[in-house]
Amino acid sequence: MRTATVTAAAVTTTLLGAGAAAIAAGRYVADAALRPRPGRPLPEGPRLSVHAAADGRVALTRSLSSLRPGTYGLTAPGVHAVVGPVLTDVPHAPDTVVRELHAVTHGSLDPGTRVALTPQVHLGNPGTALGLDHADVDIPGELGALPAWFVPAARDTWVITVHGLGTGREHPMVVMPFLHRHQLPVLDLAYRGDLGAPVSPDGLGHLGESEWRDVDAAIRYALRYGARRVVLHGWSTGAAMALHAAERSALAGRIAGLVLDSPVLDWHTTLRALMAARRSPAVLLPLAIRAAEGRAGLRTADRRAPGADPGALRVPVLIFHGPDDTLAPWEPSRRLAAARPDLVTLRPVRDAPHGAMWNADPAWYEEALRRFLTSLV
Repeated sequence: MRTATVTAAAVTTTLLGAGAAAIAAGRYVADAALRPRPGRPLPEGPRLSVHAAADGRVALTRSLSSLRPGTYGLTAPGVHAVVGPVLTDVPHAPDTVVRELHAVTHGSLDPGTRVALTPQVHLGNPGTALGLDHADVDIPGELGALPAWFVPAARDTWVITVHGLGTGREHPMVVMPFLHRHQLPVLDLAYRGDLGAPVSPDGLGHLGESEWRDVDAAIRYALRYGARRVVLHGWSTGAAMALHAAERSALAGRIAGLVLDSPVLDWHTTLRALMAARRSPAVLLPLAIRAAEGRAGLRTADRRAPGADPGALRVPVLIFHGPDDTLAPWEPSRRLAAARPDLVTLRPVRDAPHGAMWNADPAWYEEALRRFLTSLV
């Protein structure tokens, strides 16, 4: 009996120790997924090898990623370039894809360089990258000053742009030339966790659940300095932040409309995808997701995913999203549009990864954006 008791106690202790270790490991994975990584693209899609680059063309490893239509950045440590559409009428090896090479902005595309496609096309600031007059401004936020770029224009409806996962405020520069041509001032926000911005008290990102208050601060700033109304244009978690602001801000009545690109509307699926993309052990995913939802404050009874209540919408919404998005599933966007056809317009985009709806077809995207904004300003 004593031997059996000792054995049972040892087994119990071992199991408890293993359980505690699994919980600790799950929490570690959760924190790694939630911790902001400014300037580091999301681990979505394979690395590609450069085979050759000359005469406005670049040959890349053939894959579904390198065959995507549209305009993208190419990035590697110390390297950034801009590529355009696939060229099908030029000679190339069967295992390569040839694309237009618009510019090499940093480094060089030497053969063998391992690169990734990214939706971030521009580096620098609106002046150096686009030749646009702009001001560096600080927006008073609840955690401290939030850096932003302000690009002035004639209208009194401002567009506040909010980047998402894996990018910074350089990403929204893809739409700045379009917005500037249409005389819309742009306030491009860096929020908590970004380079130069305050860090959240726990050092983690909350998928928009706390970060939306920085968008609220940007709205206050815009109204203080000349805006009559604002349009919130967000990507990924930035889109979730825009929705939260429209639902919760005391200044929601001054929001004219929302533009949501690849919105994160399903926390659980996005967390799972982030962890899987970072090669977290599959056995830890259930524990890690629960830990991440708790750490990000998403499990409390009063927390609902953005857009979970379609009846709460009060302004027109334009959504760009597509079925190929593996980080933010588009089904919640489709349901939101179906529930509120009076306010929500969904523009499906195929063959585009997360946050890259503009990249897939810039001209089409901007025409849809023009039609939407014309009705608001």
